[in-house]
Amino acid sequence: MPVILQLLTAVLFACLSLTAQGEKLRIVTEPWAPYVYEENGTMRGLDYETTVIVFQRLGIDVQWQFLPWKRCLAMLDQGQADGALDIFHSHERDAMLLYPSEPLSQVEFVLFYANERPHTFQTLDDLRGLTIGTSPGYLYSPQFSDSTLFNHEPAPSHEANFGKLLRGRIDLLITDRRVGQHLVKQLGLEHKVSQAPTVVSRQQQFLAVRRGAGMDLLVQRFGAELKRFKQEPAYAALSAKYASANSETAALPGPVQTVEQQESSAQ
Repeated sequence: MPVILQLLTAVLFACLSLTAQGEKLRIVTEPWAPYVYEENGTMRGLDYETTVIVFQRLGIDVQWQFLPWKRCLAMLDQGQADGALDIFHSHERDAMLLYPSEPLSQVEFVLFYANERPHTFQTLDDLRGLTIGTSPGYLYSPQFSDSTLFNHEPAPSHEANFGKLLRGRIDLLITDRRVGQHLVKQLGLEHKVSQAPTVVSRQQQFLAVRRGAGMDLLVQRFGAELKRFKQEPAYAALSAKYASANSETAALPGPVQTVEQQESSAQ
């Protein structure tokens, strides 16, 4: 049998194995608007809708589940989920997860502060002695995560972090720029919270799946189809839709400088 035919046959069986007895690919993720979230009972988001379209083109049925990110990671580790949406690449998880060559999007981690207690910074040393609100299970950059210059205080949700910020229980919080701007608008905090302009780190987000029979071929097909879709007008329109959704918060200070960058971390 020719090599190319063998590969196509293997891909076919990999796809069929996911739906053999009515099974679906089980994907977990945490609400992370505007990338993936639920609105009026409907799942939405740039990365979610992009992933749905790619899987539809591949003929793969998917079962989605929203969970706290720490629980998502636990389900992957325990084999209770097949993959995770919007996960960063981590060398520590290479033995368990497979990542496509094409990322879904890129995040920029920045800090937000309450206008009544402004804290601007240029380097991590400027955060000395402060308390920074974080999210459980997220790795930002080794320099930030491992720093002992400031206190790291996790919260059960992004909304909870903004609440703690307003009450003065934390000095700043760290999250993705677009996620933070979306929440500022959603919570009506435009005149109460500001974004520090310095970028702490930048990371690419992926759809990663657990290693298993045929999964390497599925990841290759997903990456190739994702790259093809991102070059189409339909993807440009999808990106524009979610860019306009954040247009009212565009007046928040944007990133002008990177403090620390890293090649690999995991949400």
